[in-house]
Amino acid sequence: MEKGKLLFGVAYYDEYMPYERLDKDIKMMKAAGINVVRIAESTWSTMEPQEGVYDFTHIDRVLDGMHKAGISVIIGTPTYAVPTWLVKKFPDVLAITSRGPNQYGTRQNMDITNIHFRTYAEKAIRKMLEHIKSHPAIIGFQIDNETKSYGTAGPEVQRQFVAYMKAKYPSLDDMNSIFGLDYWSNRINNWEDFPSVNGSINASLNAEFAKFQRALVTNYLAWQAAIVREYKKPSQFITQNFDLDWRGHSYGIQTEVDHFAAAKVLDVAGIDIYHPSQDKLTGAEISFGGDIARSMKAGQNYLVIETEAQGFPEWVPYPGQLRLQAFSHLASGADMVSYWHWHSIHNSAETYWKGLLSHDFEPNPTYDEARTIGEDFKKLGPDLANLKKKNDVAILFSNEAQTAYNSFGPGNYNSILRPMYDVLYNMNIGVDFIDPSSAKMEQYKLIVVPALYAAPDSLLRRLNSFVKNGGHIVYTFKSGFSDEHNKVRTLRQPGIISEACGISYNEFTVPEKVPLKGDPFGVGSQNFVEKWMELITPTTAKVLAFYDHPAWGKYAAVTQNNYGKGSAIYIGCGINGTLTEKILERALKDAGLWGNDQLMKFPLITKSGVNNQNKGVHYYLNYSATPKSFVYAYPKGKSLLSGDSIPAQSKHTLPAWGFQIVLEQ
Repeated sequence: MEKGKLLFGVAYYDEYMPYERLDKDIKMMKAAGINVVRIAESTWSTMEPQEGVYDFTHIDRVLDGMHKAGISVIIGTPTYAVPTWLVKKFPDVLAITSRGPNQYGTRQNMDITNIHFRTYAEKAIRKMLEHIKSHPAIIGFQIDNETKSYGTAGPEVQRQFVAYMKAKYPSLDDMNSIFGLDYWSNRINNWEDFPSVNGSINASLNAEFAKFQRALVTNYLAWQAAIVREYKKPSQFITQNFDLDWRGHSYGIQTEVDHFAAAKVLDVAGIDIYHPSQDKLTGAEISFGGDIARSMKAGQNYLVIETEAQGFPEWVPYPGQLRLQAFSHLASGADMVSYWHWHSIHNSAETYWKGLLSHDFEPNPTYDEARTIGEDFKKLGPDLANLKKKNDVAILFSNEAQTAYNSFGPGNYNSILRPMYDVLYNMNIGVDFIDPSSAKMEQYKLIVVPALYAAPDSLLRRLNSFVKNGGHIVYTFKSGFSDEHNKVRTLRQPGIISEACGISYNEFTVPEKVPLKGDPFGVGSQNFVEKWMELITPTTAKVLAFYDHPAWGKYAAVTQNNYGKGSAIYIGCGINGTLTEKILERALKDAGLWGNDQLMKFPLITKSGVNNQNKGVHYYLNYSATPKSFVYAYPKGKSLLSGDSIPAQSKHTLPAWGFQIVLEQ
């Protein structure tokens, strides 16, 4: 990618158009400052209408038209939706899941391991790449689309899983012991007798199968990336548009993908981020998705490959919100913001997921606002592109812990992780994400560890050492409970981390709004716990809160322990956002991470970084319908939007849904 240039783009589907309008679309794109389009990831059945018969008309005309207009292209491999002729010839292309065989019609219904799918997908990829590899419009390649395992679990996948298990656990006796398969006579005494896991009640075995399915995704993307690398130029990049857990919008850690492992084969990480809008717009999903994507490649800038323009009817942005959203992506380290999609579709499953243009293809308020974004991206690119961020706080997530926790609850893993992230976001704390494979865990001053239910001894000892050497940790309940195989430890809980936390417990229960004794955090009506309640006895820890309960009042709910040069806070119960804020504020102050930015809080969000000229850049974002004021607490700067001088310690007011960007001078 060109240094100092911000990419502003859309997904464009010439094959979906109801009538000829490519030239008009390009003219409107140029007027809006669009400088990149993503194409072709949906085109297999158009590109290869019958086996071995290829028609590149739609791809060629878009590539040629965009190049003539000076608009770059990211081209996708067309493999996430299979053509009818392939399914007719090889019905086994469709995945068999734990719910039964998939039917044709929806996208992403295939078995990504199937030999027939792989064979024909590779032919299609190679034919396309051979045809377009020399086209000067192409700056990068997207492999597949929001790839996951899609629950593939048919007989062939089960056979591959048995081979995987046999290689990983050569001794059946060891495997049976590790996974506790004597329970309910699930013991496997012969590899040939290994049953399908689709009906398994063994949480450990199911967790291993989920890990195996994530590895299928990692291997599949590596396979595609290797094909593309045979054709791409050194100046071109490979990316993938990862998506997140979905709750009507992007929400948390994706259960079916090991993002950090899968991203290793990419040159640049990509992310799809969708979020509530109008009065529900908070910017939290933009920040969360951006922090995940940036962390995938150890702090490298990333591409927002899909985000909403209008989107669902309830997402149509208020005036000013599209600009606020676009610059919020940049504030987290994005170098591209691209909308899904350019034009609204007239007759499909996504008819009412509207693009930048409505169904009439005419200018509208959202398009008009996008024009101002394109103009500013072009003007401000040299100052804003390639923003580097250094954070002292990290959230440790684990796919293995997520699968394990989701087996038993309460609730699910993202319901623990995401609210903790949101509290940090609301306090204007910059966050990275790390997972157990992260090599630089020790560089942080504070690590927040939500529901680390399953973890190997080595990781827990590493976290103990982190505290002993001066780090600070905040654990939630159910951390350290099980080993990496989702098998509960036989130690008094929380097992190995008891050393750093200075506590123990061996009983837990489910509360019904049990208060904390004496309202220790001063939260009034929010002074209660819910969902889970560990009956903790401190050994060396200081008790921050006891339960206020006739039977459980002697037990601790929240503790803090000094261990070596650092400290560990343990939250032994389910808590609301108000309590979480108070506890995390304490941890941040103990870690020396409470500064001027924390004098502001949501809906006034601030983010910062260092640009290519090694100058500080500060974003101030107002996520509310009323004006908000802030004090600029950094060295003298300049407003990049207005050009005005910004003195240190000067006070400024942002309009509703407004923002300011200050460049230090």
